[in-house]
Amino acid sequence: MSVHDRSLPDFPWNTLAGAKQRAHQHPDGIVDLSVGTPVDPTPELGQRALIEAANAPGYPTVWGTPELRAAIRGYLTKRWGGVELTDDSVLPVIGTKEFVAQLPFLLGLGEDDLVVIPEIAYPTYEVGARLVETWVYPCDDPNRIVAENPALVWINSPANPHGSIMSPEQLADWVRYCRERGSVLAADECYGEFGWTAEPVSILHPSVNGGSLEGLLALHALSKRSNAAGYRAGFVAGDPDLVSDLREVRKHAGGMVPAPVQAAMTALLGDQQHVIEQRERYLRRREALRPALEAAGFRIEHSEGSLYLWCTRDEPCRDSVDWLAEHGILVAPGDFYGAFSDQHVRVALTATDERIAAAVARLTF
Repeated sequence: MSVHDRSLPDFPWNTLAGAKQRAHQHPDGIVDLSVGTPVDPTPELGQRALIEAANAPGYPTVWGTPELRAAIRGYLTKRWGGVELTDDSVLPVIGTKEFVAQLPFLLGLGEDDLVVIPEIAYPTYEVGARLVETWVYPCDDPNRIVAENPALVWINSPANPHGSIMSPEQLADWVRYCRERGSVLAADECYGEFGWTAEPVSILHPSVNGGSLEGLLALHALSKRSNAAGYRAGFVAGDPDLVSDLREVRKHAGGMVPAPVQAAMTALLGDQQHVIEQRERYLRRREALRPALEAAGFRIEHSEGSLYLWCTRDEPCRDSVDWLAEHGILVAPGDFYGAFSDQHVRVALTATDERIAAAVARLTF
């Protein structure tokens, strides 16, 4: 399966219009578990920092304030035990989706290059490759890649949509593969705070990378850990030469995180207590929703981490979507995420406790 075509697919969420309409017809209203958008409040310390920095008449810098760079480095070192980082190793970005979509362009890739993505994947990895007309190769195991040396490899752990978490050994295999071939390894670690039955590990950790950041980029976001999706606040960290090159290109392109958002990021990255509290909320919802889905005949696969349950009844995914919609529950079909997942649905934990309880009641009638 390869693409060499800049034309983009139809936006997948548009195909859920019919199911969404049916779910809305439920007497008790829709339970929308299709999109992983946070519903709990942004922590007050982040809101306060944003407001206090609202008087921002001048342009922010692409590199971010010294305070933000220090907060990013501090968070990665304390939380993830990474290799010691310098300011040249970190860069704020305007939400991580735009960075995922733009990374092949920022790296200067084109039609002669190859991008490896996961077999079941967040669609934007492929979109970014299509935008610069590179080849795409879906593969989950570096030992099974039968292609020319890739320019860029994307990995995702904990993964969206299926929640699988890579072991340190698996991560180290990807690091070794990419270094042997001179490939950039980009690890999407945006769900890293949410490991349930396994512990996520960053590619920044010395046990994975041997104490070197060469060729590595780790991508993080505050969208999920801090309920700040509306702030569009993320950052990339890793190989200082790579990050510095990205920073220079983004200077030309105007890739500046707004100054008030930088202030909020600084405050939120300095506090872990709100992350612990949010983890507990999602864990309660997961523990309620999982047995209810199983009672309705679904089998939960993977789902070691992230904010989703990856479910199947061994039927076409759209049949599962329709069945759940008849019960007023909207979920994402597996075919959103590639050809390898057309019998699964993704069920998000990002709904209020009241809506999760409503879904549980409908599934265990």
